[in-house]
Amino acid sequence: MQLGFFTMPIHPLEKDWRQTLREDREAFLLADELGFTEGYCGEHATDAAENITSCAMFIASLAGATKRIRLGTGTVNMPNTHPAAVAAEIAMLDHLLDGRFNFGISPGGLLSDAEAFGNLDKDRTAMFVEAIDMVLAIWTGSPPYDLKGRFWEVSTRRTLVEEIGQGLLPKPLQRPYPPVMVTAVAPYSKGLVSAAARGWKPISANFLLPQWVATHWPQYAEGCRSAGLPANPADWRVAKSVFVADDLATARDYATGPQSPYRHYYRSIVTKMKKSGRAGIFKRDPKADDDSVTLDGVLDELVIWGTPDKVADELARFREQVGPFGTLLYAGKDWVDPALARRSMVLLAEKVRPALQTEEKAA
Repeated sequence: MQLGFFTMPIHPLEKDWRQTLREDREAFLLADELGFTEGYCGEHATDAAENITSCAMFIASLAGATKRIRLGTGTVNMPNTHPAAVAAEIAMLDHLLDGRFNFGISPGGLLSDAEAFGNLDKDRTAMFVEAIDMVLAIWTGSPPYDLKGRFWEVSTRRTLVEEIGQGLLPKPLQRPYPPVMVTAVAPYSKGLVSAAARGWKPISANFLLPQWVATHWPQYAEGCRSAGLPANPADWRVAKSVFVADDLATARDYATGPQSPYRHYYRSIVTKMKKSGRAGIFKRDPKADDDSVTLDGVLDELVIWGTPDKVADELARFREQVGPFGTLLYAGKDWVDPALARRSMVLLAEKVRPALQTEEKAA
């Protein structure tokens, strides 16, 4: 099992934005030093707590500072930007990273973003499909393009001067294009079936109960079968909230205590999901009332914390519950205590992962 990093950081509203960006960058730099194979960050324009407004811009800031880790958008919210802009910016980013790039995409889940960009009442799934189809057509096609859809058009026919490069949208370094990643945030995600049929790779979000994470692989495998593609569990990434400390008391307090960044994170997520009618991801019984979802219950179900031995045992049980996957994506949180936050990542890489590898070989 490989280790990766995934952050949709939810920071305290009063915390200096410059500090949160510095700490988020430091987490990626540390992941690179520790041998994490890949790292992703989310983006939202209208969330003061989840304050990386452009995942592509943030990743570009890491291009020259990282050495081995593949970096990915997690995700570009496709309905919010013109496909030509996405195609051009992501192509440049792939070159900046010398091909160490994964292209994570989604329709976008934050309703205030959708309202701000004018697509709250539109079919954002249809916009998402049209946008990514146009981006891939730009990358695999030639000017003047002439792409016409329900929501956007892309053409340079009237202004093309090919001999000097005018009217040519750039292509990424990886051909025909970087690996395309999709994040599943719902039980039995139908989007995974379509994504798999197109050769895209799955990421399961870190705020789903294990029983719902377990529904993702069958959906993905079904999509692969429909397209005659191999379904390789090594391609499945699963994000998980984990905290590792040298002693149990410290781990318990940092993961679940009153000032815990994990508590802060899930308070925000639970509030958003309840308000948008999607609290079912936290329920064992989807028919249960939303009032049955409590913050303490969510922390108990979704956060794995403890010493390296305890965390390794619980991650092994989690993997048994959901099925074999190739990469565990450590879910980033606010650095309330930078020393403890860094130590957790170090212990995961140097103590937990070797223990899990030993168990895998024994099995």
